[in-house]
Amino acid sequence: MINHVVLFKLNEYPIEEKAKIIIELKSLLEGLKDKIGEVKYIEVGTNHELKTNGFDIVLISHFETHEDLNKYRVHPEHLKVVKRIGETTISRAAVDYLF
Repeated sequence: MINHVVLFKLNEYPIEEKAKIIIELKSLLEGLKDKIGEVKYIEVGTNHELKTNGFDIVLISHFETHEDLNKYRVHPEHLKVVKRIGETTISRAAVDYLF
């Protein structure tokens, strides 16, 4: 199995707007589980501190193979979410590993 972990840091927003965007992105990411068959597991966590220099959202997802992860990366539903994330974030960090 492949564990795909991605961290996202949002752009600067007023706290109320940031909180709404975090909820939106969390929902979009979690929704991929029902739309992309290759996804075996998704967990989305949000930083409990809205005022932080760290990352705001973490995505943890599992795939049976690298091929399944690659299918997920180019899936149209994933690309829609990637577009929205790109509009709202300033940085991203990722790691994929076997477990």
